[in-house]
Amino acid sequence: MANASELVWVAGVGASQGLGAALARRFAREGYTAVVSGRSEDKLRVVVDEIVSAGGRALALRADAAKEAEVHAAAQRVAEQGSLAVAIFNAAHMVIGPSLELKAADVEAALAGNALGGFLFGRAALQQLVPQGRGTVLFTGATGSLRGKPPFGAFAAGKAALRSLSQTFAREFGPRGIHVAHVVIDGGIDGERVRKLAPDRLAQRGPDGLLNIDAIAEAYYQLHVQPRSAWTQELDLRPYNESF
Repeated sequence: MANASELVWVAGVGASQGLGAALARRFAREGYTAVVSGRSEDKLRVVVDEIVSAGGRALALRADAAKEAEVHAAAQRVAEQGSLAVAIFNAAHMVIGPSLELKAADVEAALAGNALGGFLFGRAALQQLVPQGRGTVLFTGATGSLRGKPPFGAFAAGKAALRSLSQTFAREFGPRGIHVAHVVIDGGIDGERVRKLAPDRLAQRGPDGLLNIDAIAEAYYQLHVQPRSAWTQELDLRPYNESF
């Protein structure tokens, strides 16, 4: 169990039944104070209240991961709370559209919300972890991290750049004691978004046909506790019946 001063910072926390919230809850159960950041104060408050009600410790910080000043301010608050042990970048900006219909602003937004946000968050976290000589930085990827296809060209560009960034950080900071890993989420997630926007998809996929948010969160936790003699840099997760 973590001691009371150790923190996990999860960026990109939204709905209670989303991956970011599940990650915060998983680490909070191990004794970490969960710092959750995202763009919706109302959603963050719900997640914090759930963790506290379950006996954990949590703090909400409103911050857009793609805005340098907001990430910097959030990082300062994190440092004031204790010792950062785990930093998880779960933010994403989804852009969907045929390639010839995409505007420059669409691509810029996808790159900012995925790659730039990952850089800003990763840099802020590493500035706290490197002096300690230990810690974990995890990045949430997607199918688009590995291959681009229409109508997800802009999104794939952002996620592929994030993947490359994670490799760079791993090669630079692994020898300094920081475990950096990238998790490819290759499939639909059984969360609030799918249940609200595409409920038929649950029935179509069948039992365990979508990624369970708590199962994903467990994989992230196991990455964090890996012995450094056998670190994983990239892990891909998908339902058993997902083609790849």
